Amino acid sequence: MLETFETVAKAIADPNRVRILKLLEGGELCVCQITTVLNLAAGTISKHLGVLKTAGLVQLRRDGKWAYYRLAEQAFNPYAPALLAVVRATLADDPTVTEDRRLLKLVNAVALPVLCHQGRAALGPDVQAAPQSNCCGTPS
Repeated sequence: MLETFETVAKAIADPNRVRILKLLEGGELCVCQITTVLNLAAGTISKHLGVLKTAGLVQLRRDGKWAYYRLAEQAFNPYAPALLAVVRATLADDPTVTEDRRLLKLVNAVALPVLCHQGRAALGPDVQAAPQSNCCGTPS
């Protein structure tokens, strides 16, 4: 049982994974959306999502070439719901989380095919452009 707990604890020990969980509090997101907000490489985001999925913190839904993630609704790991509750109850006033939510509003206004193709450049000149990549991959 300790190993099962450790899997979840390690998953939320990374700040970028916590940022992903905080983004998903607002609902399901495509990998493209998460990649654009966090301004990280698609491969990095996919690895983070893979760790979160293995820990039972997120669930994956595929729709064609799109991969959508949401917070786990089923307790595949008995420790995941309690630690998700801690994440939900904290960091509401954190500047990074606040900025991520601001960027997510901009991201949600862009069509997914455009966002996936253009990344941060699709958000306009006021937002720093990120390297272009095909961000609709899923964790390997």
